[in-house]
Amino acid sequence: MTSPNSSPTPPPWHVSDALALRYAEGAAPETDAWSLEKHVESCSPCAGRVSAAVRAGAAGPALAAVRADLLAAVGHRPAPAPTPTPAAASVSAGHPLGRGARLWWAAGPALRGSWVVAVALVLGGAFALAYGAGFQGARSWLLAASPVLPLAGVAVSYGRHADPLYEITAATPSGGLRLLLTRTAAVLAVCVPLLTAGGALLPPVAGFPGAAAWLLPGLALTLATLALGSFVGCRAAAATLAGGWLLAVTGPVLGQPGTDPGGAAVLTSYFSGPVAQGSWAAAALACAALLVLRRRSFDHLETR
Repeated sequence: MTSPNSSPTPPPWHVSDALALRYAEGAAPETDAWSLEKHVESCSPCAGRVSAAVRAGAAGPALAAVRADLLAAVGHRPAPAPTPTPAAASVSAGHPLGRGARLWWAAGPALRGSWVVAVALVLGGAFALAYGAGFQGARSWLLAASPVLPLAGVAVSYGRHADPLYEITAATPSGGLRLLLTRTAAVLAVCVPLLTAGGALLPPVAGFPGAAAWLLPGLALTLATLALGSFVGCRAAAATLAGGWLLAVTGPVLGQPGTDPGGAAVLTSYFSGPVAQGSWAAAALACAALLVLRRRSFDHLETR
């Protein structure tokens, strides 16, 4: 018998069909997703409900294909019509890959596709122009292109247009802004050492900005892409900012080809001096603050 002073035991909480569907689509709020994932660890009926919703959704065929590819890669033969437990299927829905594969998945499509090749071609082209063709402006063009190369990597790293596993990743606890920042860091980890070292190895030009002068502009443009991407998507944001930067940098150079060989004066105004670098640092901080304010926008699937 319950004493008059004791509070009644609350009824058990279970995952509804609507919540399971929102979780499978990646549209559930982060707190609801955490509660659901904790609950299905000890509730087989709810785990089965969530697993069925994931398999029936857009991520179902991709999840099955990933599982089959991984089993084939490690030499496993598929068992005759295996029936996973609901809890195991739910965990697979939240974390579809093994530990090693998850690291590769988290690095993003940019490091598995043509973007790395494009960065290598830009760097190789600069060396070919400088040492093979004797082009004195190779250092200028590499410095002008360096800040936008990370933007291209970000554009092909996240979103439904770039990532075939986007629906799956968006439905996991590691999706959203956390995954986007991980992939952006991987892009920068490739760009920063390659482009900085490459610029330093090109023939020096008197009075020209240093090889590392592009780092703050590149960081500011990358953060601006992430912040603007919270409104219009990463691909559109990267294209807009990269196009604007290239017009701003190459326009004056192309307009005065004879008076400013290599665009040294134009690039110096953008990269050199405490005022220019301080402005880029302030812009990076402002974009980072806006990104923090807009972080929840990455918890939902892109519709563009």
